[in-house]
Amino acid sequence: MKTDKMRTDRYFNAHELEEVDRAALICEDLVNNHYKLSSSQWLKNRYDIKTARDLAFHEQVSGPFAQVVKYEGQKTDVPLGSSRFSLYTVCLQDPAILRTVSAHQHIVLFPFLLYVLVHELVHVVRFLQFSHRYEYASEASVTLAEERKVHHLTYGILQPVAMDGLDQIFDFFEQWRLVHGQ
Repeated sequence: MKTDKMRTDRYFNAHELEEVDRAALICEDLVNNHYKLSSSQWLKNRYDIKTARDLAFHEQVSGPFAQVVKYEGQKTDVPLGSSRFSLYTVCLQDPAILRTVSAHQHIVLFPFLLYVLVHELVHVVRFLQFSHRYEYASEASVTLAEERKVHHLTYGILQPVAMDGLDQIFDFFEQWRLVHGQ
């Protein structure tokens, strides 16, 4: 008999990775349009998305579907500190996502990925705009109020999107949005 401790977690397969790619493209447009970011302000070259197979140990979390990790970079040809920049990595936790999709028959992977990625990109924009201060900590330790605010913003961005399965995702995350009271 197999127990939870004996279970081996699965990573996204090739088809699921294509779904991640497709969701990421849509999410970029949705978040960009919501925040009315110009092409010079947009997140290009300011974030990356990694899936569990490629995560470093410190990028892996137990529980959340994803987390944002901030890195500091500097242009190699410019020695001055003014060339430093922040790069955010959205660390998707494939096992947690796949377990949730598998455990809930009404949840479909693509709309679930759409929600998770919009949610994480909203965090990135809020960090870049200093709406919320980034602290080196896991998604689980982000303040409850901030998480609720981001869930509310995520719903606002995705609510106008007509897509099969999205209403079920809204229902799944409803507790976060409604507790925020907006």
